[in-house]
Amino acid sequence: MDAFKALSPHLVASQLSEFWSPRVVAEVDDVYVKVAKVKGTLTWHAHDNEDELFYILKGRLRIEMEKQTVELAEGDVYVVPKGVRHNPVAEQECHVMLIERKTTQHTGTEVTEKTRSLEEQLRPV
Repeated sequence: MDAFKALSPHLVASQLSEFWSPRVVAEVDDVYVKVAKVKGTLTWHAHDNEDELFYILKGRLRIEMEKQTVELAEGDVYVVPKGVRHNPVAEQECHVMLIERKTTQHTGTEVTEKTRSLEEQLRPV
């Protein structure tokens, strides 16, 4: 990853061809900045040791949690606290920027056909 290359998270997200397949676009200390194009449902999961920040670049995202549901629109930010089971849902195509520790597994300990390894997330767009 070229640390001096300027990029647009909006452009990167729009170029992605797969839903629910985040790509790392930057790193800051022990954190990855990722973008993803999402539609439909990911899966119920939790990150036991890491918070997960969602920033909506385009569209709308619903984050279902056991005790509440949060509706996010373009420009909104929400942090899912560590250990909270959640299920992201996008009725229509949505572009998301995620900020997560490098240790965060895509779908926590849940593994589905949508789960992406860190190697997959680090591949070029």
